[in-house]
Amino acid sequence: MCLLSCKPGARKRMVDGKEKKRHRIGLMGGTFDPIHIGHLMLAECAYEQFDLEQVLFLPSGNPPHKRTRVGASDQQRMDMVRLAIDANPHFALDSEEMYRSGYTYTNDTLEILTAQHPDTDYYFIIGADSLMAFDTWYRPDGICAHCILAVAVRDQLAPEMLTEKMDELREKYQARIFLLQTPDVDIASRRLREMCREGRSIRYYVTDEVFAYIRDNQIYKEGK
Repeated sequence: MCLLSCKPGARKRMVDGKEKKRHRIGLMGGTFDPIHIGHLMLAECAYEQFDLEQVLFLPSGNPPHKRTRVGASDQQRMDMVRLAIDANPHFALDSEEMYRSGYTYTNDTLEILTAQHPDTDYYFIIGADSLMAFDTWYRPDGICAHCILAVAVRDQLAPEMLTEKMDELREKYQARIFLLQTPDVDIASRRLREMCREGRSIRYYVTDEVFAYIRDNQIYKEGK
């Protein structure tokens, strides 16, 4: 099996009797409350390692695993993502999940994307901690059917545990999983919100543009 920084070969499809190379798009989901440099580094590493054409950032509207989320408004989260990625030509914002009613599920988003773009392979970028809890997600079988999982390696997780989980998901869901080698930058949006409430600076944890936006709009201050 491939436990190293492997990447899949280019997939092709037949069009009018001729082979046509499929598109490769990365998907970076999350609440992005706020988006930080760890998110951006992960997306850039995936872009390079998997020869992606683009990485789409999808701020989640109402994720079921964060029902009591308190922080920036939906518009503020979108604004921060837009500011963070604006200078990168192969990063783009996709706000589809933000306007969907009810809880937003990764499987539903992937169903929509693959139906709209059947000539595209989607690389869903997740952390190793998310992979370990993958069975608890809504429709893990559907997710695996619609995308390739690009899993960021974390030093905190024992390699044998990750190998075992990858083998399990491949067997159970026919999952296509490849490891994403990234710098081990341990930044959590929750911790950044706490730092803001404590009056501590988060400069350099986020881009200058996002830092200024949070400061100017008094986001994450005590009581917000």
